[in-house]
Amino acid sequence: MNIGEFKQKQGLPYEDKIILAERRAREFYDTISNIYNANCHVSVGGLDSITLMLFLKKIGINVPAVSVSCLEDKSIIKIHKELGVKAIKPYKTKTEVIRELGFPVISKEKANKISYLLNPKAEKTTFIHAIMTGDMGEQGGYKHSDRIKLPDKWIKIFGGNYKNHRPDLDIREAPKFKVSSRCCYYMKEKPADDWAKEHNSYPYLGLMASEGGQREKGLMKNGCNYYGKTTVRSCPFAIFTRQDLLQLALDLNVPIPEIYGTIERDENGQLYTTKAQRTGCSMCGFGIHIEKRPHRFDRLRESNPKEWEYWMTKCCEDENGEKYGWGMVLDYIGVEWR
Repeated sequence: MNIGEFKQKQGLPYEDKIILAERRAREFYDTISNIYNANCHVSVGGLDSITLMLFLKKIGINVPAVSVSCLEDKSIIKIHKELGVKAIKPYKTKTEVIRELGFPVISKEKANKISYLLNPKAEKTTFIHAIMTGDMGEQGGYKHSDRIKLPDKWIKIFGGNYKNHRPDLDIREAPKFKVSSRCCYYMKEKPADDWAKEHNSYPYLGLMASEGGQREKGLMKNGCNYYGKTTVRSCPFAIFTRQDLLQLALDLNVPIPEIYGTIERDENGQLYTTKAQRTGCSMCGFGIHIEKRPHRFDRLRESNPKEWEYWMTKCCEDENGEKYGWGMVLDYIGVEWR
């Protein structure tokens, strides 16, 4: 499927998308069973993948459901238990990830670049220069790439160790805290991948291109079902919009975790969830800088004040024994949280 065809399918009526989702799900199951001689499972997290799990059951694809459930909101964990989702243990706790690797902030792609900038002894000096300026150097044919370059707004607050690369900017000293994009790898991705290898199984994922970012790029490039050398997966909902997903959740009478509230229609007939629109790990900060209040940490304060206090003020300790947490990070990037 090329990108033009993918976008055309995104514009199809809801009923046609359901037919295509069922077709892709069955194609994947048949391919994995008959050609790969392997098993399938559904990877479950929030509302999207809970809906996928129940959709697969409705069309007669009864496969195990697995999740690193302990990373989810307590209301999602409750639904997982009710639906019989198998819990997988993460390889690192949330606290270990924050302390050892750093805070997941801005986005996965930008956090990876920031992690290099916060290392004053980074060996990839050409890459550092590319992050700071966009200039690729000899290895990149002396081309300029805004895709590799970190936006100036983030260079100004995270590029302190490499000020000499951008004398044109007023850059702060590097912060004391660390930033990392590797949290999902140790807490979700590798535990899930290892479970899949152990059980000779390939996943159904509840991802949608309409969510944007790297997911959109990957799904548009590789389509709903992908059979690669190192990655094999099915995303039957790839062409869905948020409206499609919420409508299907209503049609299937999906149990809605309390963190989302309820599914309602606004004055324009658009479906929405009355509380959280998306969920994730309670200590994740990816995208927090573009959320309106009440943002995810505000909602955490309301639902679990003790956990909120821990992540905001106590999860880390500096060289002087002073405790700190997400509060310091949010202050630093200009996100209100008090």
